[in-house]
Amino acid sequence: MEITENGFVFSDDKKKINAVAVHHYLSTQSYWAMGIPMETVAKSIANSICFGIYKDEQQVGFARWVTDGATFAHLADVYVLEEYRGQGLSKKLMTIMLFHDELQGLRRYQLATRDAHGLYSQFGFAALEDPSSMMAIVIKDAYLHKDSD
Repeated sequence: MEITENGFVFSDDKKKINAVAVHHYLSTQSYWAMGIPMETVAKSIANSICFGIYKDEQQVGFARWVTDGATFAHLADVYVLEEYRGQGLSKKLMTIMLFHDELQGLRRYQLATRDAHGLYSQFGFAALEDPSSMMAIVIKDAYLHKDSD
């Protein structure tokens, strides 16, 4: 799938993804994956349904779905570079991703966000009705190596 709109290319072609650019953003600018190793980013791309936003061949946005392809999908690592925000790119990307052929008929789509509730609520995401039914193991700052001196 590839869509061009207003000079931006939206694509699910993993061959187009600039993993170095994705790693740079996630490891230095995201609050959720600070310090993530390049090998981990590469493995996450290989094992997910990925989407990129490109402007003149430059990776300006990214997102991926972790899914079993039958019942469940978790949206992760969504970003648009700061200089390209405010142009509706996130909304266009969400629309493309939610209607992607491989993501139809699932019973649960989920994500975690600290600051983009307004965006995701426009697409039907809401706080859990019964958060007590969900459990997780969360390793805070998993990728940040601390000195053991």
